[in-house]
Amino acid sequence: MPVPEYVTALRAHIGHDLLLLPGVSAIVRDERGRVLFVRRGDNGRWSLPAGMVEPGEQPSEAVVREVWEETGVRVEIESMAGVATHPVQYPNGDRCEYLNVWFRCRAVGGVPAADGDESLEVAWRESPPEGLDEWAKLRLSTAAGEGTWFAAAGADRHPGLSRPDAL
Repeated sequence: MPVPEYVTALRAHIGHDLLLLPGVSAIVRDERGRVLFVRRGDNGRWSLPAGMVEPGEQPSEAVVREVWEETGVRVEIESMAGVATHPVQYPNGDRCEYLNVWFRCRAVGGVPAADGDESLEVAWRESPPEGLDEWAKLRLSTAAGEGTWFAAAGADRHPGLSRPDAL
């Protein structure tokens, strides 16, 4: 997966030590109410379209860009669905804590297609694929409601998360 140049530069100085990074995710629905899923290029697991916010970019811009880059689908944001932090340790040893903002989006154009790098497959589904990580499950469940979900002050992790190992 392409790593932004500023992260690569930071890693040159700090190695695998912990980085706090801004991230975004999208729960994209089509006109039939199906949700857009991607099979990730880094670990082969199904997830929601997601990625990092670039310097100078707003989270709303980043989520629209990330969905387009990974899936070939154009979206409009309907509302913010949630915000939380979660840890990730990558196979190469890099440690990150993502501050992730997720959005309810609707598809407005494009043709679903994997980019072959960040996404290996793209699919509209009426129900989540098997093996979906706990973070994607949290985002789906909180986006199904109204308003914006957030972890309560003082909460270390959402209590329903058993394996927060991937964005």
